[in-house]
Amino acid sequence: MYHKTVLENGLRIISEELDHLKSVSLGILVNAGSRDEDPEQNGISHFIEHMIFKGTRNRSTFQIAKELDSIGGMSNAFTGKENTCFHARVLGKHFDRLADILSDIFLNSIFDPMEMERERQVILQEISMVEDSPDEKVHVLLNRGFWKNHPLGLPILGSNETVAGIGKETIHEYMNQNYGPENVIVAAAGNIQHKTLESYFRPLFETLEPGGAARDRIPPDSHAGISCLEKDHEQVHLCLGAEAPSMKDERRYACALFNILLGGNMSSRLFQEIREKQGLAYNVYSFHSTYCDSGMFGVYLATGNGNVNPALEIVRNEIRKIQEGDLTRDDLAAAKEHLEGGIYLSSENPDNRMMRIAKNEIVFDRYVSYEELVDRMEKVSIDEVVEVARDVFREGRVFLATLGNFSREMIDTQHLPF
Repeated sequence: MYHKTVLENGLRIISEELDHLKSVSLGILVNAGSRDEDPEQNGISHFIEHMIFKGTRNRSTFQIAKELDSIGGMSNAFTGKENTCFHARVLGKHFDRLADILSDIFLNSIFDPMEMERERQVILQEISMVEDSPDEKVHVLLNRGFWKNHPLGLPILGSNETVAGIGKETIHEYMNQNYGPENVIVAAAGNIQHKTLESYFRPLFETLEPGGAARDRIPPDSHAGISCLEKDHEQVHLCLGAEAPSMKDERRYACALFNILLGGNMSSRLFQEIREKQGLAYNVYSFHSTYCDSGMFGVYLATGNGNVNPALEIVRNEIRKIQEGDLTRDDLAAAKEHLEGGIYLSSENPDNRMMRIAKNEIVFDRYVSYEELVDRMEKVSIDEVVEVARDVFREGRVFLATLGNFSREMIDTQHLPF
C-alpha cells in the first residue's frame, strides 16, 4: 500500500507498506547531484555524502557507526548525476532508532574541519582507485567527451584539484541552495506504517525553511567524436556512446528492450558474437543511462589492441542488423521476459522498492506500479525497437572513447558509421 504526505514547505514523505516483511528500508533522497555543480566545485555533492556520516551535534563519527551496527543496520549512501541519497535497512522493531540516526545526520551534521581534512584524503584515494581501474576510467572519458561542456560530463567524484578546494563554507552554500525541503524526499518501504513514518518526520522537517533557488537544469547537447587516451594497460578498454531516450521519454521502454537484445545479458548478440563465438573479449555489454531530460546508450568492452577494429566491426554489424529489422517475435518475447523477471525479482528487496518510489516521485510526481510498468513494456512492438535503434545510432552522432595501448591513428573509421 502506497502513501504520500506533502508538508507545507514542500518536503514529501512517502511509503510503501509491506506487512509480510520483517525489515524496513528508510532513505532521505535529495534531488541534487553532480550535474547541479559548477565546474570549480565538482565533487561537492559526493563530498557532502561522505561528510554526512562524520559527526553531528549529538553524535561523533564513531557513535554513528556503532549505533547503526548495534541495531544490525545496513547503512549506505550514494551520489549520482542527479540525486544524493542516505539510506539504511533494519528490522522493523528498530525503525525509531534508525529514524533518529538518519534525521540527525541529515539535519545536524557539523562538518568539522578536522574530519573534512581526513575525509578529503579518503576521497582523493577513491579518485585514485578510479584512475587505476581502466574499466571505470573509460566511462569517465566517455561522459567527458559525449556531454562536452555540460555538467553531466563531470565526474561524480570530482578531481584532485576541485576536491582540494572544497571547504566548509562552500558546502553550506551548496546545501542552502540545493538541500531545501522542496528538494527532499523521505521514503520508506517494508514493515512500516505511514502514520508512524509521518508522525516521526513531520515535526522534525516541517519547520525547515525553503532553500535558495536551485539552479535550473539545462538539457545537454551530445557530441560525436573520438577520444583515445594512451596508457600502458594489458587491454584496450573502449566505450561507445549515443544519445538515447530520457527517463520521461515513452521510447524508453523500446530502448530498454533494445539494450537487452544488443548486449544486456549472456544471450545477447554482442555477448554471443564477441565473447562466445570470436573470443575477443571477456567483458562486453551495452547499457542505457537515463536522466530527467536526456539519456545515453552505450557499449563497453575490453580487448587486445589488435582486436579493437574487429570488435568494433561486430558491434556495428549487430546494431545494423537490428536497425534493418533482423528481429523475431521470439527474440522480443525473450527480452521482455528477461526484463519482467528483473523487475519483479528486484521488487522483493525493500531497498529497491524504497529507492524506486522515491525516484518515481521525483521524475513523475506519482506512484508507478510494477504492473503498469510491465504492461507498458509488453506493448512494445518490433517496429518500435527497430525505430529506436535507428534513432539512437545515427550517422555522425556516436562518440568513441578508448583507454590503453591504442592511438587514434589505429582506428579503422569505416567501423564507426551507423
